[in-house]
Formats: sequence, C-alpha cells, structure tokens
Amino acid sequence: VPQGRETEWLFGMDEGRKQLAASAGFRRLITVALHRGQQYESMDHIQAELSARVMELAPAGMPAQQQVPFLSVGGDIGVRTVQHQDCSALSGNYVIEDVQGDDKRYFRRLIFLSNRNVVQSEARLLKDVSYKAQKKRKKDRKKQRPADVEDFPAAPGQSIDKSYLCCEHHKAMIAGLALLRNPELLLEIPLALLVVGLGGGSLPLFVHDHFPKSCIDAVEIDPSMLEVATQWFGFSQSDRMKVHIADGLDYIASLAGGGEARPCYDVIMFDVDSKDPTLGMSCPPPAFVEQSFLQNVKSILTPEGVFILNLVCRDLGLKDSVLAGLKAVFPLLYVRRIEGEVNEILFCQLHPEQKLATPELLETAQALEQTLRKPGRGWDDTYVLSDMLKTVKIV
Repeated sequence: VPQGRETEWLFGMDEGRKQLAASAGFRRLITVALHRGQQYESMDHIQAELSARVMELAPAGMPAQQQVPFLSVGGDIGVRTVQHQDCSALSGNYVIEDVQGDDKRYFRRLIFLSNRNVVQSEARLLKDVSYKAQKKRKKDRKKQRPADVEDFPAAPGQSIDKSYLCCEHHKAMIAGLALLRNPELLLEIPLALLVVGLGGGSLPLFVHDHFPKSCIDAVEIDPSMLEVATQWFGFSQSDRMKVHIADGLDYIASLAGGGEARPCYDVIMFDVDSKDPTLGMSCPPPAFVEQSFLQNVKSILTPEGVFILNLVCRDLGLKDSVLAGLKAVFPLLYVRRIEGEVNEILFCQLHPEQKLATPELLETAQALEQTLRKPGRGWDDTYVLSDMLKTVKIV
C-alpha cells in the first residue's frame, strides 16, 4: 500500500480488504503498510525484503516453484513527509504529515497514533507547496540520504487550500445548511453556529469564509488541537470566530442553564470523537447523545434551526438506540450515510412540519450553491451540495 494511503477504506477496513482480495482473485491476500519513520528506496527493494517472509506463510502443499505475485497500487511507493510529532495529554501521540494523493496533489493530515488507520483532520495543500516538496524529494533521492525523508521544511499554515473540504462527512454537514430554508438570504443575514470538536479547524473555517455574516463558537477540549489547527492547518480566530477550550458537555450545559440570557444558535454541529476505543461508538462519546444532554442542545437551538451530528457507530443495536433517543427530542430526523465509510450524518430539527421531501431538499441545496458560487467567493467547483443530500433518508 503506498505511503499515506493506508487509511483509505480499501486498505484500512476489513470490508475494504475483503473487496480487495475478491477483486484480485485470491483467497489469501496480505496487505503491507509502509510505516512512518522508515526509509523505502523503491518497490524492488520492498519486494526483496518481503519475499522470504511471504514464503514462510505459504500454505502447506504449495508447489516448491510456485511464485507468489506482488500487487501494488499504481506501482509507486507513495510520498509521506512527517512534518511534526508530539504528544497531547488528552489525545496521546499524534503526527502531522503530508502525503501525496492518487491525483498527485498533496494533503496534510492529523493522525492520532492510537488509531493509525483514521485520519483525524485533512486539508489539501496549494499547488506551489506540492511542487516544492516534489522537487525537494527528487533532489534528496539523488543524494541517497536516508534521514532526508523526514527533513522537508514545514509548509506554513497559509499554504492550506481553505476552499477545499477533504472529508466527505464535512461536505455533508455543510450541505445540511440547506435545511435552514431561504438559502439566498443565508449570506446576508447573521447566522449563529456552535461547532463542538475543532480538529484541524477546516469545518468552522469553511463556514466562516463562505458565510460572511456568520458568527461561530467552536468548542475544543484539547488545547493542543488549537495549536495544531493554527500552526499546521491555516486556522485563525477573528471577531466572528471564537474558540473555547472546554469540555463540550460542560460548555453546553452552562449555556443551557443561562435562563433567558442563554444564546440561541441557528446551527449546532457535533464532530467530536471518543477517546475510549473499547466503545462500539467512536463518534461522538455516548454522553453526547444522552437524553438530558440532548435537552440542553434543544434549549439553545432556534425553533427553525438544525442540529447536525457526525455519528460513527459499528454496533447496530447501539445505533438504533441513539437514533431513537435523538428522535425523542428532535422529531424530524434525516440520515445521510457516507459511502465507503462508517460515518452517518444526522440532521435533526424540532418541528415535523419543517420536513422537506427529497426533490424540495435538492432544489434548496442547488439554490444555496448558486448563491455560494458567486464570483470572488472561491467556491470549489468539484463540490456539489445537492449531491451530498441525494441519499438522505427521513427516519
């Protein structure tokens, strides 16, 4: 598996690897990831290193002269540049790395090493940065200096393509703003958002940049993540974007307890992961979907607002319980599954009469996109809002 692509569904998930084996036509398939911190010269060197070990795993009775084929993706070992490594008291060891995608563009990723196959945050680098990195890599290959693989100069935060959303679930969450109706007015009226879970900051930053009247409160429990977002992912605070270092549970409970003075948000987004890998639900932590807490969320959401939740739950029984609990507080519930991923995006609203049939929802999304595509707004032409909502189902 080329460096940087081991987190893709095809290589990083059991279902993906089964599909890979089936498409390759073999009953026994070994996937090999290229570790961080190691120097790999070429595909030939990798095959030479693996050959003896592969034959140790040969099934009994295999002919002595039988050859075992090596399959590779694109014939390249890939590019991985580790820019920064550190340890957070809350999130553990993490790494910031630049990788080359299959379209030869470069991407920056935040990986928590406690879950190596999950990209916590991702952003696309601007073309001039990827060109310099590629040029530097060719030069280093000629020098044959093993240490250089982690020696690239760190690209500054402003080298991030802020108009591009890498994560499919972030794209779907932004598309959920079409549920607010009157899309042509969303750029002209104040829009209050609460985003719980900062990561690299791409989600709140995208809203900030594309909705010029929006005011965003972002809540992040880990102060290290604010440093990561600011230094490595081009994130910055402003008079319309404030980050609060706090536990999202405590922060929302405090807001909800503010009586008549409590704020009301048009949009509340949860994109927060669980730190406990033993749970069947890795996003959000279970406390974020308990009835008492959902009532707090409800109390700070405007009557016509939308609550958007990124759900990652492999336990089907637990997922059904979560959906039932959400529907008890938010009677109108849309579900959008992310193809090829475990993620499901839930759009929750307070009044069933707000329900939009699929054609109407797609029409609203198209109207919002037309507004966002106006010249000078830097809209990514590959991002089609209505495509994100075509498979939405009402629970």
